[in-house]
Amino acid sequence: MENVMNSEVDIKALMKQIGKQAKAAAAKLALAPTAQKNDALINAAAEIRAQKKSIMTANNKDMAIAEGRGLTGAMLDRLKLDDARIEAIAKSIEDIAKLDDPIGDVIDTKERPNGLQISRVRVPLGVVGIIFESRPNVTADAGVLCLKSGNAAILRCGSESAHSSRAIHKCLVTGLKNAALPEASIQLIPTQDRAAVGELLGLSEYVDIIVPRGGKSLIERVQNDSRVPVMAHLDGICHIYIDEDADLEKATNITQNAKLRRTGICGAAETLLIDKKIAADYAPVILSRLQDEGCEIRADKMIKEIFPAAVEASEEDWTTEYLDAIISVRAVDGVQGAIDHITDFGSNHTDSIITESAEHAEKFLNEVDSAIVMHNASTQFADGGEFGMGAEIGISTGKMHARGPVGLAELTSYKYQVRGNGQVRP
Repeated sequence: MENVMNSEVDIKALMKQIGKQAKAAAAKLALAPTAQKNDALINAAAEIRAQKKSIMTANNKDMAIAEGRGLTGAMLDRLKLDDARIEAIAKSIEDIAKLDDPIGDVIDTKERPNGLQISRVRVPLGVVGIIFESRPNVTADAGVLCLKSGNAAILRCGSESAHSSRAIHKCLVTGLKNAALPEASIQLIPTQDRAAVGELLGLSEYVDIIVPRGGKSLIERVQNDSRVPVMAHLDGICHIYIDEDADLEKATNITQNAKLRRTGICGAAETLLIDKKIAADYAPVILSRLQDEGCEIRADKMIKEIFPAAVEASEEDWTTEYLDAIISVRAVDGVQGAIDHITDFGSNHTDSIITESAEHAEKFLNEVDSAIVMHNASTQFADGGEFGMGAEIGISTGKMHARGPVGLAELTSYKYQVRGNGQVRP
């Protein structure tokens, strides 16, 4: 299927074939021993290193096309691969190989009065469809996480990363071949025709769950159109709240990192909240640092009076995921005011409080209803690799099945195994 990227194909037939192959592969992967899956991963990592030049050549094609389309600097940064990022992809695969295999884990056991032994055991989800946009590393992250957790993966990359994703995918397939696992364990949809997404969302006979990872319009389409259960990854409208008891140097460094380390990732801070009690002293220091590094400041009336160089914020700014060097800033009435703002405008992704007050920190951690809530740490740590998961498919902002970084355990379900000795129910 590698050569049909730009040819006319019967999309419905193509996607049905992909679904059938994935389901057959999933049945074998569910029973594959850990050593065999790890062998595939280690071989894939070695192949990525061996094919670094071809991956870079493919990425250069994607970058040239993206620049021609006028993509923003942040989006280009998400797309770009270099020696360090390719090595990070290979290293991440090796890290996942070192992690414990969740399949077969006994979550709990109990014995009933009648002697029945009941165990709850982890099993794969089955076939996972992942739809993502510009980040080519997701091809590897999603594919290998599914493989290690015994799931078959159907990957649909965005047109921006098509060449890069194909080059990485070839390396994963080589790893599968060398480990004698089905090549269909990790499939990359070979066409950029948008009809393929619609067909994937309707493959309820073959696909067990869909994981969309991208912009708001993509997520909304998937949630509205899918006949397959969806594990949602919504907007990353992440907040930093500077409390009245915050250490100024700590607050400045964390805010700078949370906003500007990489502006195009979902864990980048988009809104800064500052306690009114310390705004006059803290805002000029923190905002000057951001502005000096090229960040546009959009502020409410109080902050703009304190920091006149800011642009006046609109109501829309509080619900905007910029993915760029722009931040909205608001003065709030203490920790409760910050919680109220996040409740009204947040996306349940990642929010952080900067404070030396244990009481305020606990209130924030307990009352902010987001997938990840932090104290005195940058929101850019919202990442499966940083959580010790090796990698992630995405950050789930919903509450069904998985929440936060989606790693190996989150790609499993469970079944009950009941062992008896002739019991019959009266």
